[in-house]
Order: sequence, then C-alpha cells, then structure tokens
Amino acid sequence: MYQLDLPIYLYVLALLPLLWLGEWIYVSWQQRRQLQLGGPELLEKLSPNRSKFKPRLKLFMLTLAVAILVGGLVNPKIGTELETVTREGVDLVFAVDVSKSMLAEDIAPNRLEKSKRLVSAIINRLASDRVGIIAYAAQAVPQLPITTDYGAAKMFLQGLNTEMLSSQGTAIDAALDLSATFFDDAAQTNKVVFLISDGEDHSEEGVTAANRAAAAGITIFTLGVGTEAGSPIPLKKNGIVESYKKDLEGEVVVTQRNSAMLEQIAEATGGAYQDGNNTQAVLDFVSERLKEMDKKEFEAKKFVSYKDQFQAFLFAAFLLILAERLVFSTQTQWIKRLNLFNETSMTEQHTKKDA
Repeated sequence: MYQLDLPIYLYVLALLPLLWLGEWIYVSWQQRRQLQLGGPELLEKLSPNRSKFKPRLKLFMLTLAVAILVGGLVNPKIGTELETVTREGVDLVFAVDVSKSMLAEDIAPNRLEKSKRLVSAIINRLASDRVGIIAYAAQAVPQLPITTDYGAAKMFLQGLNTEMLSSQGTAIDAALDLSATFFDDAAQTNKVVFLISDGEDHSEEGVTAANRAAAAGITIFTLGVGTEAGSPIPLKKNGIVESYKKDLEGEVVVTQRNSAMLEQIAEATGGAYQDGNNTQAVLDFVSERLKEMDKKEFEAKKFVSYKDQFQAFLFAAFLLILAERLVFSTQTQWIKRLNLFNETSMTEQHTKKDA
C-alpha cells in the first residue's frame, strides 16, 4: 500500500515538453548561427569531434532527472504492514434533509449549506467515532455507511443537494427507519442519530418512527436550521433568483422551522433538540453529549509504518544530473575508434579524394 504525500507536484511534469521545446529552439538557433560562419565542411574542420548523439543523450538524462526529482517532491510513502488497531467510539449517523425547503435563505447562505457546514464542523471535532450519512426528502437514501474515514464522509457530505432526489417532500420517518439499519453491531451500546432539518414533516410519522428507534436503542439528537419566522424558497438559474416557489393557488410558499416537531422526536428517544443556527453552541452540545456516553471498542484495519521514499528519488536525480554534467558534447575517443557505424569524417573524405 502506498500514498502520495504532495501529489500537487505532479503538475510540474507538464513543464517537461517546454524543456524539449526550448532545447529545439536553441539548437535551431545555434545551427543557423553556425551556417552564417561557414558551411558544413568548415564547421567539420573547426570542430571535428562534435557528437550528434551526445546532446540528445544529455537532454534525455536531464529530462529523466527532473522527472525523478518530481517523484521525490511528491514523496511516495509505502505502508509496510497491515495492522489491526483498536479504537473506542460511538456510532453516529447524520440524517440530512435535502428537500426544497432547505433552499430557504433565512439562515445564510441557505439551510442546506448551513446543515452541511454544521455536520462538517462536528466531524472535525471527532476523534475515533464512526460516522454514516443519510440524505432524505420524500424518501431516504444511504450516502455513506458507517466508517472511520472522515475524509470520505466530508466528500460525500459536500455532494448533497436538493436535486439528488426526484420525489420532493420531507419524510422524517423514512430517514429514521433507514438510520436504524446502519447500526449492524448488536454490541454497540450507544447508537446516535443526528437529524438535521427545518422540521417540516410531510409524512407526519416522525414521532412514531422515533418511538421505533428508541425501542432499538437509538438516541436521536435533532438540530433545527432556519427560523420560525420563515422564508420563501427561491428558484434560481445560474445563481440568479428568477422567482419563488408557489402553492397550487399561486401564493408564494413561506417555509418555517418546526422546532416543536424536532423536540418531540428527540424527546421520544431520550435525546435533545438544539438550535442549529449557532454552530459553536452545537459543537459544545455535541462534545458534552458524546463525553457522557460509553465508548465501545471496535477494530479497524489500517496500513501503518508508512516510510518516506523521497531519499532514493533525490539520490537518483543527483546522480543523473552529475552524469549529465560529466558527459561532454564531443565524441568519445574510444567509441570513435571503434567506428561502429563505419563512418568517416569529412576531413578523411577530402584526404581520400586528394589522394
């Protein structure tokens, strides 16, 4: 198993064609200047030992050295062994509302973006807990199963949007029922669901689903985003508001946060409701609640003892650059004497003609 420490340096390889282009321009200019001084015969007399092959060899060596040097800057690391480590934590499932009402902008930039930033901030505070993600509107769909990979969790989190589910509405019961399937470890004593929503429940079965979750040993904490005053739902095109969502009578829909519903759901499982508009208050709330919970030990496999490999790359690049400096553009005498290609210089050709 390997990983790249600084893969951004791979972009430097795109500059290698410029190195070859620059060399071609220089050689072309050099040849034109030489022809201004005299013809090929004169140049052969002035520098009879010029090599046509070595300049290309030097360029190849320099190119290879740069490529290897880039490999050193990227610093590939190799994991030498797969180790099973023991961690302690709580299983957390984040159920994020992605219905159209989450586009309301009564909390900046809008309810959905606020929810995503809130979950991301919570994940940043975690140490060894496992997390899962669910997106829901009129139906619920799993986004990420229980995992310790926080990087993947935040990547999937950023992909949440109101267009990912074709059926609209807000079915909190579907989200809670689906979250119960994420906890496949019967020995886990603390199973926690964070429900992030504005509380609009079109199915009106949220409390009933919360009771089912409580029977399964799941604690639900609800985080409400938006305001009780509410806000219209903007319909945008290319980031510009064209109109606002309207009901069947043509009236502009004003969506309001239903804190009472979220409180009832949380209380049914022994959890608690928290105003999600205040990020710091939520983080403090989550930290305190998780501290109070018993942590379960679980095993996770990971590659350990990653070792830096940049030293070999830098050493190889140094040797190539040194060799390139020691290779001269003139012909090597012992190779010249071998005359592998049965070549004769222009000087020798003229001598034979004179004879």
